[in-house]
Amino acid sequence: MAYQQVVTKTKFMADGFNEARALRVVEIMRDFQSLQHRIAEYSPDPPPEEYFEEGYQVLRQCRAQAAAVLACPFPLDLSQIAGGSGEQEKRHLQRIIIDASARRFQTKKIYLRAVTAVRWSNTRNAILQGEQANQGHAAQLQQANNTLRNELAAITDARIINDFRNADTQAGYWLQDDPPRTTILEWIRSYSD
Repeated sequence: MAYQQVVTKTKFMADGFNEARALRVVEIMRDFQSLQHRIAEYSPDPPPEEYFEEGYQVLRQCRAQAAAVLACPFPLDLSQIAGGSGEQEKRHLQRIIIDASARRFQTKKIYLRAVTAVRWSNTRNAILQGEQANQGHAAQLQQANNTLRNELAAITDARIINDFRNADTQAGYWLQDDPPRTTILEWIRSYSD
């Protein structure tokens, strides 16, 4: 009896990996959710005279971008999953994996930028020690701004993809349907506009 249930279940799962695909969606979305929560913790509240400082602008951009990723609807095409066959379910789960991977990728990039801006803010506060910025702080503040720009430039698409691949591989996740960087970037271009 148990064997017959397994055979029947597998028959409806196309290639037998739909459960692994569904679990992969959960893993990716868990990362996405965690990153979104961390970004939400960064609330820039600079003094009015520092509102337009570069690092604070980056933080505001990050919060707005994170909200935009959340607001982007899933591009659902019900005709592709109508009927509920195992093969249709497989294609649908693969589309969800691409969508979730792209969202996680975008959010990780936003998160890394936010962390960099927070580090800049902490450095700036340590330099100023509660004082107004003046000529005596100029060189150190300029160095903090240069460091911010360099660190932001080091946040590359390849770095993010490699970080995810390494972490997911070490965690033992099933990665067979994870999309390559080009597919993720195409999704972002297609659905972010």
